[in-house]
Amino acid sequence: MSLTLLTLAAAAAALPAAPLPHTALEEIIVTGSRTAERIDEVPASVSVVGKDALLEDLQLNPEIQNTLALRVPGFGPASGSTSNSGLTLRGRRVLVMIDGVPQSTPLRNGQLGVRSVDSSALERIEIIKGATSIYGNGAAGGIVNYITKQASDEEISGDISVSSRFSLVDAKDSFSKRFDGTLSGTIDKFSYVINAVYDSRGQQKDADGDTLGLIYGLSDLDTVNLFTKAAYQIDENKRLQATFNYYDSQQESSLVDVTGSPLLGQKTYAVESGASDSRFAPQGPKGNTNIMLNYSDQELFTNTSFTLDAYRQRLKNVFFFSTSLANPEQGFDGGQSLIKSSKSGIRANFNTTVQWDKFETSFIYGIDYLKDTTSQPLLDGRIWVPEIDMNNKAAYLQTKFVWNDALVFKAGVRAEKIDITVDDYSTLLLCRSATTCSVPMDVTGGDLSYDSTTFNAGLRYKASPLFSPFISYSEGFDISDLGRLLRGAQVTDIAQVRTEASNVRHYEIGFTSEFDGLKIEFAYYQSTSELGTGTKYDPVTGVFLPVREPQKIHGFEISGQYFVTEELEVGASFTRFDGENTETDEKLTGRYISPSNLVIYADYRPTEDISLALDYQRVGDRDEFTATGNDYAIYEGPVRGYDLVNLRASYTVGAVQFYGGIENLFNKNYYSAKSQSIFLASYFVKGIGRTASLGMRYQF
Repeated sequence: MSLTLLTLAAAAAALPAAPLPHTALEEIIVTGSRTAERIDEVPASVSVVGKDALLEDLQLNPEIQNTLALRVPGFGPASGSTSNSGLTLRGRRVLVMIDGVPQSTPLRNGQLGVRSVDSSALERIEIIKGATSIYGNGAAGGIVNYITKQASDEEISGDISVSSRFSLVDAKDSFSKRFDGTLSGTIDKFSYVINAVYDSRGQQKDADGDTLGLIYGLSDLDTVNLFTKAAYQIDENKRLQATFNYYDSQQESSLVDVTGSPLLGQKTYAVESGASDSRFAPQGPKGNTNIMLNYSDQELFTNTSFTLDAYRQRLKNVFFFSTSLANPEQGFDGGQSLIKSSKSGIRANFNTTVQWDKFETSFIYGIDYLKDTTSQPLLDGRIWVPEIDMNNKAAYLQTKFVWNDALVFKAGVRAEKIDITVDDYSTLLLCRSATTCSVPMDVTGGDLSYDSTTFNAGLRYKASPLFSPFISYSEGFDISDLGRLLRGAQVTDIAQVRTEASNVRHYEIGFTSEFDGLKIEFAYYQSTSELGTGTKYDPVTGVFLPVREPQKIHGFEISGQYFVTEELEVGASFTRFDGENTETDEKLTGRYISPSNLVIYADYRPTEDISLALDYQRVGDRDEFTATGNDYAIYEGPVRGYDLVNLRASYTVGAVQFYGGIENLFNKNYYSAKSQSIFLASYFVKGIGRTASLGMRYQF
């Protein structure tokens, strides 16, 4: 199969360059073990998206979700929205972090974590696939860790970029304005990084020239990202660093949706209303902040390094106005919810290395403490999800043994204790129509406690690049969206709500192979959990209720890259996974399982100054469920596959680079996989039509 994909790729004409095969495995990551290690010593699937690739993707589309869907095998197709709902990694949700600090809100998962920072502030993105116990709650599907930019060695250097995107189908009101710049340097023992972004989107148009629907939409979206990092090198081994990130991305629009029907094949799109509705607050992240202090000592004592992190985070994510939150008795025709999350934590990490004859051994150990307070009120004052207070304490040990630079064995354990407090609360009376309302419940709160010990182990053979196989087992611990369970409670005591945590077991086998300019990676995996969190529509109350279900997910991914010449690289990746409820043998819905995802690319660089790129994506079909009364349940809609092609080019003159790109080159008229699967009228929105981007970047 890989030879077929590579043959097709050879007919294409270019996407951003990747590291040369003979150097790719020398790349260093920090996420997998909380300390720097080579990728070829990790007995698991790992992907890294580097700084050059991130900047090149910015030339086409600034959404990191698109980068993950195209560059990282294991991810499903992008949704083309602000939400990462449906963008699972191997069928499970991921923990998103910035420099190791969680951005996701697992206690009430709004699935907005991917949009936490602009990619121009990043050095790279590290992706660890499969359940992991290294970072605790919320990482049942893996980790996406945004590693922020490092200071340059010069006293002052940086870059400034100006760009615009607009529809080639109907340019009216579609022009965006984007400015981003970075300043960094090192002066004696002091180093600094400053990054600022302003991105004002115009209307996003589909292949018909109509504006895309507004729910989780990207139209009329204004984003501001301010990132700073300052460090002081105390001496040869000791370093103190402070990091701050501010992210605000709000949609304020005079558009209104014209709601369609997935049953009738009628799309939802937006039209001008003349003025913004004062009832609606702008949706999106509202002034989210992250502050982190880091102290490191490379020689705390003999053969032992030490890192201490302290962090504080404030998140406010505003959602769209929904008539499903109506309560006519109180005069509410709908409402907007807001996820509020406040986190603070401390992490102490030690790394001791020992050399024993032909063994290189490392012991990584430490403690974590996290306090997380999360709630989901409505902007009108009603409380949908009560305040959830969590204290999370954990200790961990991760070991690695490298024998004769040929065989790597890793094993680890994490012991975790989580205490949660929820006060007494009442579920809301919510009416989808005059005759269809939920039944409010007065729920007695209380304390919830979880104790978990999770393990991981893996083995990799790395003596020869021709064939480097690995096998691994890992466990993850997940308090699966507790807030959603609480807000849908139909009992009078929190002790009666099925709030059990989910333990995920992940098994994987794979290999990497390199020879004569060709690199191939393959992995097969399976993950199981006794409890998941699905939803089921209750036609009596009109409310989506949580359902706990045992799950089994399995799949494979394969990727290859080949350097035809020094100027031309081609490659491809293919991802396919599926899953079942192990009690009923029913297929898992589109909330977890995406259609197959094939990506073929080529990168042609005839000179150092010219780059041409083309990528092709094929999203497959998925039709596993039966309609009831000519209607499908949520996330059970049939998905019809589609094909997308993107083009990018750049030309560099001295310190200035001019670039441009066309997304959806052939103006494919399609609905995204998520829009089709979710089968809700307000989400039944077409994908973006042919869209151009033009810009320039000056480096100094």
